[in-house]
Amino acid sequence: MRTPLGAAAAAIDSRLAALPRGLALEWPGGRAGPRAADVRLRLRDPGVLMPLARGCIGELADAYVRGRLEIEGSLHDVMAVAAELAGDPLGAAARPAWQRALASLRARWLARRRADAENVRFHYDLSDDFFALWLDPRRVYSCAYYRDPAMTLAQAQEAKLDHVCRKLQLGPGLRLLDVGAGWGGLLLWAARHYGVRALGITLSRNQHAHVNRLIDAQGLRGRVEMRLMDFRDLPLDEPFDRIASVGMFEHVGRARLPDYFERLAALLRPGGLVLNHGITAGGLDNDQLGAGMGDYIEKYIFPGGELAHVSRVTECLSRGGLELVDAESLRPHYARTLWDWSDALEGRLEAARALVGEPTVRAYRLYLAGCAMSFEHGWLSLFQLLAARPDDGMSDPPMPGARSAFPFKRDYMYP
Repeated sequence: MRTPLGAAAAAIDSRLAALPRGLALEWPGGRAGPRAADVRLRLRDPGVLMPLARGCIGELADAYVRGRLEIEGSLHDVMAVAAELAGDPLGAAARPAWQRALASLRARWLARRRADAENVRFHYDLSDDFFALWLDPRRVYSCAYYRDPAMTLAQAQEAKLDHVCRKLQLGPGLRLLDVGAGWGGLLLWAARHYGVRALGITLSRNQHAHVNRLIDAQGLRGRVEMRLMDFRDLPLDEPFDRIASVGMFEHVGRARLPDYFERLAALLRPGGLVLNHGITAGGLDNDQLGAGMGDYIEKYIFPGGELAHVSRVTECLSRGGLELVDAESLRPHYARTLWDWSDALEGRLEAARALVGEPTVRAYRLYLAGCAMSFEHGWLSLFQLLAARPDDGMSDPPMPGARSAFPFKRDYMYP
């Protein structure tokens, strides 16, 4: 009688033979695949054969973090094999409507500001020095914009900051709110290059302290402010001319998206603009990746994060009282950004281990490369959504017929 382990080994032999790329396996008492393969997995625990046979990439990644599995080969080759094993992560992650409704109710019930802050700090307060190893010098921790394919990561991040500022039509004297301002890249760029008066907010203590040091070092105190606070606690009596939310709304959760956009609209003056830049789901019905990848990210990287398809995001945006005026997909740009981050981390592994330890380094190695693969395949996407709060009074419009600052042509971005 064949044991479950023997059945898994047989299934793996069959699967390896069908793979267009070379993958070799070794485990106590057995091996499979070509000896000269580009990717080699050394299984310290033969129990890992079961998730491998099922194509459960998340469980394999978890086994790697825990030291039950060793990986040999470049992460580019590893992810090419992982994509072939994963099958259809979008279809596998889709849940029946009743399960999605139940999850939505649960998310609303469990939503607590303290939990939101703890989730943010779990990730962003890990170690500033660790993130500095593989981010650009400004520590812009979101999708770059490779306007010229020859750009370095640092150049592409500056291009992204300017792309956001141009879309928002920033100018001297305008009041800008940066929701989830990170390490201050956009906040300081907008103040120095466009003359805005800017307020950034974050729930990360490390980021709050870092940005305040930069404000003082760059002589921007009085023009730029960084607060440690929740966006829901911002007063509504002094609305902003422009709002940027970059890489933040993924932490909001599907159930609270209508409330999120309604609050942004309330914080924006009539006729003002808001730019929401964030990751969206590649499928219509999944709030995370299948093949176990979403569970892995929830456990090791971003607890409490949820994704929504861009169609759901735009619906919530409209229900919140905002008018969508421009949408741009930067999915290929994020794939390249993540590979740049991954390659940078691969070049500083020893320094990273000294800062955060081996398990965390393993978790981030697979997280960055796995997300790069997911954006390449369209399992994840990234959209910049520019929206306006209509000015119902039609007072002093920028041009006849306009109800917001949004112009009639796109020439305003790059004349």
